[in-house]
Amino acid sequence: MFEIINQISKWAVPFILLVVPSIAFIKKVPVFETFVEGAEDGFATAIKTIPFLVAMLVAVSVFRASGAMQLMTDLFSPYLSKIGFPAEVLPHAIMRPLSGGAALGIATDIIEHHGPDSFIGKLVSTMQGTSDTTFYVLTLYFGSVGISRYRYAVANGLCADITTLVASLFIAHAML
Repeated sequence: MFEIINQISKWAVPFILLVVPSIAFIKKVPVFETFVEGAEDGFATAIKTIPFLVAMLVAVSVFRASGAMQLMTDLFSPYLSKIGFPAEVLPHAIMRPLSGGAALGIATDIIEHHGPDSFIGKLVSTMQGTSDTTFYVLTLYFGSVGISRYRYAVANGLCADITTLVASLFIAHAML
């Protein structure tokens, strides 16, 4: 089974790169011109996202440097320890909705310190793989296309983050 999946993954991208232009050619779509137009649109979108990206990165840096993350960790860790949630993982849980890169750095540190097969390593790995960067997505993507009323998106995103946190805790405990 592993060999089949390995072969599919080797040939999936070349297959798509062959099939899509072939279908476009058959349908008489100007492939190169369409690609260039799409690349121009993609570049314009990337330029529009830069201010939102910079703002988000600054906000995350201020949050970490100000000590607010440590304050939240100290405040919530006694309560979370009662449900089996280790305090070492709380900074990751706080940072994950804000920044994927910062959360990955925290997860890497936790895994290096505790090991990938430890309960904490499994928990942080599951959290990293199942949750999303809610505020990053809202700031960057919603901001770049001009969506300004996203109150329900924030609530739904945070609800999803809490759900994945609880599910990750349940899964990590089940893997003991």
